[in-house]
Amino acid sequence: MSEQEQRPSDTDSGAGETEDLRAKLAEMEDRWRRALADFDNLRKRAARESAQQRDDERAAVAARWLPVLDNLELALQHADADPASIVSGVRAVHEQALGVLAELGFPRRSDVNEPFDPSRHEAVATMPDAEAKPGTVLRVVRPGYGSAERSLRPAAVVVAKDA
Repeated sequence: MSEQEQRPSDTDSGAGETEDLRAKLAEMEDRWRRALADFDNLRKRAARESAQQRDDERAAVAARWLPVLDNLELALQHADADPASIVSGVRAVHEQALGVLAELGFPRRSDVNEPFDPSRHEAVATMPDAEAKPGTVLRVVRPGYGSAERSLRPAAVVVAKDA
């Protein structure tokens, strides 16, 4: 066979390889598009589930506060009653509200006589005190809530300084 007779067969096999490569490219492009669509669907589903989870958690937290609200409304209905009994009722509702915060993982902290910690306290004033070590919390102006791991709000405190 001469070289010219071999060339057409080489061209035919080259054309076949090109078609195979085009078919593989089309298949890979199709798989890529499907993977992209699957990823987009996954992203949308995750966003929906996250929003639903947030809504469910908000509803659960709100439900924990309903008894506190109910008791406040009862106290308001008895506003004309004996002031001492109203104060007692308000104290009970206050304790109930503190209990709800504690159940949610944000207990009220008692920070008096503890060392000042900027991650847990907000210093609103300093005061000389001969008995307290400088940097010690003398008084809580606004209580802080939370645990060592997670703070809901820092306590606003008055801190001791050198006398």
